[in-house]
Amino acid sequence: MPNKLSLFPQNSTLTPTGELLLAGYPATELAQQFGTPLYVYHADTIHQKIAAYRKTLADYPGPSRLTYAGKAFLCPAIARLMANAGVGLDTASAGEIFIARHGEADPATMHFHGNNKSRLELQTALQTGVGRIVVDNATELDLLTELAQSADQPVKIWLRVTPDVGVKTHHRHTVTGTADSKFGFSPAEVQAVAHRLLSHNRSPVQLTGLHMHLGSHFHHSGPVAQAIYRLLDLVVVLHEEYGWTMEEFCPGGGWGVRYHPDDPPMPIKPFAIGLVRAVIQGCKQRRLPLPELILEPGRSLIAQAGVALYAVGGHKVTASGRIFVNLDGGLADNPRPAMYQARYTALLANRATAPEVETVSLAGPYCESGDILIDSVNLPLVKPGDIIAVPMAGAYHLSMSSNYNGALRPAVILLAQKKASLIQRRETFEDLIARDV
Repeated sequence: MPNKLSLFPQNSTLTPTGELLLAGYPATELAQQFGTPLYVYHADTIHQKIAAYRKTLADYPGPSRLTYAGKAFLCPAIARLMANAGVGLDTASAGEIFIARHGEADPATMHFHGNNKSRLELQTALQTGVGRIVVDNATELDLLTELAQSADQPVKIWLRVTPDVGVKTHHRHTVTGTADSKFGFSPAEVQAVAHRLLSHNRSPVQLTGLHMHLGSHFHHSGPVAQAIYRLLDLVVVLHEEYGWTMEEFCPGGGWGVRYHPDDPPMPIKPFAIGLVRAVIQGCKQRRLPLPELILEPGRSLIAQAGVALYAVGGHKVTASGRIFVNLDGGLADNPRPAMYQARYTALLANRATAPEVETVSLAGPYCESGDILIDSVNLPLVKPGDIIAVPMAGAYHLSMSSNYNGALRPAVILLAQKKASLIQRRETFEDLIARDV
C-alpha cells in the first residue's frame, strides 16, 4: 500500500477507514461532485518538480531556463500555471500556441517544434511572436525563409539535430534520436544548412542554437551526455568554418517517471546533474563558451501531479478465472496501455486499506479488446459504484484522448491554494456534433 501511495501527488494520504485524500480532498467526494471519469491535478506537485529542475540548473555557470513540453497536457489553466512559475513552453502545433496564448503565456518564451509545419502554422508562429522556431528539415527552412522575407520579419531559429544516439524507452515509438528518426537533420545535413545560413548576412533567418531530443520516458541518462558531445563537436566545426558561436542549446527533455511500484526510482536530480555536467565539461574540453541552456521536460513535470478517477460498473469472471472489473473510462481518455503497453497501478479510493484479496483486470467500456487500462492489479473486493484511482495520470492521457465510440472527454480539476477548481468542463453530447454541418 505505501508503495502505491508514493506514486500519487505529494501529500496524498489515507484516512483510517481507507479513504484516499488528494491535498486533503476525499477522492470520492471529488468524483461525486464533478462526475467520472475525472482528472485531478495537484498544483503543488507540479511546482515541486519545477523546483527540482531549477535547483540543478542553478549550478550551471551560464544562463539557463526551463520550458514545459505542452504536448504532455496543455490547457489555458496549465499554461497560466507555467507562465506564473516563470516556465516557458515547448509547443508542437499552431493549436498549442493558440491554447498557450489563451493561458496568457508569453510567446517570446515559447519555442515551436514539428517535423512538417504547415504554412499556416509558421505564419501563426511569426505573427504571434514565438521566440524560437525549431527547424526540422530543409523544406521547412525554405518556407520559413520565404515567409520571413515577405513579412520583412527577422526570425531566430534552432536546428533540430538527430545525433544517432539511442535511448532505452518503454516502447520503440518513443525513441527519436536515432538515424532513422523522422525528426531533425543529421550532423552532415546541418553543415550544409549552416553554409546557407552563415555564409552571408542577408537571410532574415538567424541561427542562434541547436536542439536535440533523444526520446520520451527513458530511464538512463548516459546516452544524453554522448549526444551532447556529438552536438558540441558539430559546434566546433561550425565555429571553425564560419566563426559561429552557439548562443542557445536545448538538449531536450524526456526523462522518465515511475508508473508502477515495481519501477525503479527516477529522481530528477541525477539526470539533470549529469546533463548540466556534460554541457559544462564538453564546452570546456572544446574551448567553447557556455551557451544558454534550455531544458524542456514534460512528463517528469506533470505526470505525478495527475490522478484519474473512475467509477466501477459490473464485473466478469471468465472460464479461465480471469476477473474483469469494468470502469467508465479507459482507451478514450488514456490510450497509452493500448498504444505502448504502458503499465499502471490503482487504488480503491474508498476502501484502500482493505485487504487486497483479488487480482483483477481493469477494463474500459469501449468496443476494443485492447481497452484494458490495467492488465493485472491487486485490489480489495470491488463493488459497483466504488471509485478506482489511477496515479501518474498527468501526462499523455488527455492530450491523446479521443471521442471514440462517442465518448465524452472527462472534466479536469486543479487543486491549488486550498481550492478545487474546474479547469476543463466535461464534454456534452452537443459538443460531439458542434463541428458537423
